[in-house]
Amino acid sequence: MGTDKALLPHPEGGSWLERTVRLLLGLDLPVTLLSRHEAHLQLARSLASPHTLQTDRDPVAVSDSAANGPAQQADAPSRLTAVAEPEPWEGPLLALHRLMQRHPDQRLLLCPVDMPWLTPEVLRSLLQATAAEPQPIHLAHDGKRLQPLLGVYPSQAAQRADLSAAIQRGERRLQGWLTAQDCREVRLEPAALRNVNGPEAWAAAAGTGA
Repeated sequence: MGTDKALLPHPEGGSWLERTVRLLLGLDLPVTLLSRHEAHLQLARSLASPHTLQTDRDPVAVSDSAANGPAQQADAPSRLTAVAEPEPWEGPLLALHRLMQRHPDQRLLLCPVDMPWLTPEVLRSLLQATAAEPQPIHLAHDGKRLQPLLGVYPSQAAQRADLSAAIQRGERRLQGWLTAQDCREVRLEPAALRNVNGPEAWAAAAGTGA
């Protein structure tokens, strides 16, 4: 894109990052904003009201520019927590590992910042799909391919142990780890899952709002 996607202005107002955070807060679940960029953390502080904000600089690395919410309500004093990503920055699998360590024994809704057309209905459909089978990983599918950065990931002891072992072996590819996991595809509205990767494509999409 040539610039920070998270801070691009969104046609609905604010930035991509702000829209994603507000979208997740609308699910009435605790939200963890995960980024190594100070500008993203500052934006989270600006969104604190009326949602209590915590800032956390503990070594719990996360996916670059992603917002994540536990899919089960947690006993936390804050709806929105900003977590700074420490080095090494080695991609979403290491981030997921650290998130599972931070939020054990929950189901984590992992949501990237660069799906600017996500809707509350799509996110609720994904969460509802997990109700009957809470143990497997549930991944968004747009009809052509999996979108593993949008999914519900259980962080029970077995999943945490398996992911820890993979990290210790040097695995850093999310898709690589997922091939050995119990996963379910959740078909969702393709338009809502679109990922814009170039300025011309974004200008065209933003101009139409679709």
